[in-house]
Amino acid sequence: MADWERTLDALVRDRGPALVRHAYLLTGDTAAAEDLVQDAIVATFVRRAQVRDERAAEAYVRRAILTTFLDGHRRAVRFRSVRHLLLRDEQHDGPESAVSDRDAVTEALRTLAPRVRACVVLRFYDDLPIADVAEQLGLSVGAVKRYLSDGTRALEVALGPLRAPVDDDLHDVTATRGQS
Repeated sequence: MADWERTLDALVRDRGPALVRHAYLLTGDTAAAEDLVQDAIVATFVRRAQVRDERAAEAYVRRAILTTFLDGHRRAVRFRSVRHLLLRDEQHDGPESAVSDRDAVTEALRTLAPRVRACVVLRFYDDLPIADVAEQLGLSVGAVKRYLSDGTRALEVALGPLRAPVDDDLHDVTATRGQS
């Protein structure tokens, strides 16, 4: 078995469920999250010789998950702008009458714009510092703070007040709310 095959096997076995949970928070759908992880793993391991360390492979896959999610959202937005030329509108029944807290959070995340959602997931689910979120998404720290502020405000509207910030990074986000 080649090095990349061992790395791939270890990554899927040891970190696969965590990667799917990460993707689920972005997509809000288990099947879409699994597909997203699979696409990210394929994209990462297409160049077999470059990925040998499991931790580095996980970082590459997480980055590929974010990139694939954001690219897919852009394509979907573009399609929605022209789908009336191709398809009839679908009829939908109202939302479920009762949802658990987890479903409520997932639904609230779905209402966020993709970059805002990515910032919120990386900051609060992956527990990354704001500077690391900015680096991962290729954004400025100020932009990440703004996205987090907007995301927090939207989540509070949907879910009720969130608990008080625990660290200085979070305090910076809440302090910038009134400055724009």
